[in-house]
Amino acid sequence: MQSPAQPGASSYHLSQREGGAEATCTTQTSTVSHAIEGDDETTLAPSLYDTIDRIVHAGVARSTLGLSPSVLTEAWMDWAVHMAISPGKQMQLLESALWGSWAVYQEALGIKEQAVDQPDGKDQGGKSQESEAQESGAKGRAQAGPHIADRRFRDAAWQQLPFSLWANAHAQNWQWWQQAVTGVHGMSPAHENLLAFVSGLMVDTLSPSNYAQTNPEVMTTTLSEGGKNLMRGAQHLMEDLERRGRAASATPASTSALHDAASSAQQPPVEVGQTLAITPGKVVMRNRLIELIQYSPATETVQAEPVLIVPAWIMKYYILDLSPHNSLVRFLVNQGYSVFMVSWTNPDATLRDMGLEDYRHLGVLEAIDAIQAVTAAKHLHAVGYCLGGTLLSIAAAAMGRDGDERLASVSLFAAQTDFTEAGELRLFISDSQVTLIEDMMADKGYLSSEQMAGTFALLRARDLIWAPVVDHYLLGKPSHSFDLMTWNADATRMPATMHAEYLRRLYLNNDLAEGHYRVAGKAVSVSDIRAPIFAVGTEDDHVAPWESVYKLHLFADSEMTFVLANGGHNAGIISEPGHSRRHYRIATTGATDAYRAPNEWLSDTTEQDGSWWPAFANWLEAHSSQRVAPPPMGMEHGRYRVLCDAPGTYVKQT
Repeated sequence: MQSPAQPGASSYHLSQREGGAEATCTTQTSTVSHAIEGDDETTLAPSLYDTIDRIVHAGVARSTLGLSPSVLTEAWMDWAVHMAISPGKQMQLLESALWGSWAVYQEALGIKEQAVDQPDGKDQGGKSQESEAQESGAKGRAQAGPHIADRRFRDAAWQQLPFSLWANAHAQNWQWWQQAVTGVHGMSPAHENLLAFVSGLMVDTLSPSNYAQTNPEVMTTTLSEGGKNLMRGAQHLMEDLERRGRAASATPASTSALHDAASSAQQPPVEVGQTLAITPGKVVMRNRLIELIQYSPATETVQAEPVLIVPAWIMKYYILDLSPHNSLVRFLVNQGYSVFMVSWTNPDATLRDMGLEDYRHLGVLEAIDAIQAVTAAKHLHAVGYCLGGTLLSIAAAAMGRDGDERLASVSLFAAQTDFTEAGELRLFISDSQVTLIEDMMADKGYLSSEQMAGTFALLRARDLIWAPVVDHYLLGKPSHSFDLMTWNADATRMPATMHAEYLRRLYLNNDLAEGHYRVAGKAVSVSDIRAPIFAVGTEDDHVAPWESVYKLHLFADSEMTFVLANGGHNAGIISEPGHSRRHYRIATTGATDAYRAPNEWLSDTTEQDGSWWPAFANWLEAHSSQRVAPPPMGMEHGRYRVLCDAPGTYVKQT
């Protein structure tokens, strides 16, 4: 399969794979010779020029952390041009700046209470700040700040001068920039969202909570410990820089130093298979892309239909098998299901040509074949999480289209099938951005795990960059890891072809939702899925917003049960029974029922306390046939014999 990132034979690395380095040099020398002589110049010379451009683009990508300069440039030009012809907006911003400065001045003189002192957003007269904003525009907008509910400002000292002054000034600055880059008449909404995000990142960099001289907690700790916290922080920094240097010599580092420090601060002293991913099981199948884990039964009988789980390949599978108390795998096994898990390999340059079709065939279809061979089951339940859910929806659609009825049900957790509103990652997706990533991947054959981790860290810079920096370096706290943090630091690489196809065909072109996605040369649609669907979205998901996940209702023709759980992209899914402060909503839409918009669905459903896992187990049981004796662990002979104990070898690849 040919990578979209490397059309034709213009890529040096593509030529190197097909004919070796010597053949590449010979071919390109011949190209130059023919171009000079004028023979077939219009067809041969452009390939050389294209190769040069791609090499330069890859260099640009490395220097910009993989971000396309044109993306921000276009957004800034859009803003600048429309701002230049919007005198009303300019006047509004001037008024907002004046009122914001006045608010800070009042705070400095102690003339009035400051917003930090009213966590409920009320002023002394009982009027909400939101109401103030509606009445007085910029004046009201300037009073509210991101610090009111921000954990960076939870220390009581932030309520006192001069710290409250600095916090308020930061809030005014943050609000002013948000107002400056949004609401500009005629500006593209996509550019507004991008600039709002970027301006927020820049302002947060200057937050007083990030610096020892302006953070009261750091100052108090420094005085009480005589500066020992800073000495420990310096030691942590040196250790992290040393660790980063070792990692750079082994794997490519392409993200910021701050994120590297934050990530290393979170490296856990635990080992997969010892503390995490310890549900008993066996690896019963292995190919170039996956190991298939079969988990040992925990009940005398099991449901006749086994459960196949297809996790995302962007991280390791054990997000669904963390500690024993919050393992979805263990929960399902204890409920009487034969559970199988796909464990993806951590690809290197040798898998650069693996595409989405390879992931569908080697990852989903071969797993289904293996499960049927081991269990003799005619049908099975398939579960997909995040990217794994998107891949599963494609595979299930192709199976439905072709009359393959082996799926008893399809469950999609935080998985998108329409990418028009695909969360904050969508801010950076454009043709220019995807092309730059393709050129960057063409150099090494994959997108590095550091690049992926850096992208996600930027989306939550306060929590994933600045908070660890303050805790680890300024307060001198030791790293305290827990299971979810351990998993979050265990990133993987992305094969060049697959990732290019995923970004271009799904994110950029939205081929699956628009009916243009082709499997085996024929178009597929989510409406081809014949099995009942169980879909889960989470309230605070910034990767796959629940409204985007909910769009599955627009395309699927089968019965669908939809769950909205509190929490984010990971914590909302890892929502074990007994977890405090958990709630969810659930409702089923029949195959012939009328469509309800997300807000209508929300108002029609009732919030229920607790975990949604028991509801999922009950739903699976309702779509199962009978209980039978547990199947054998693998086969005695042949391809599906037991290869090793769970969690296998692929999950331990670095």
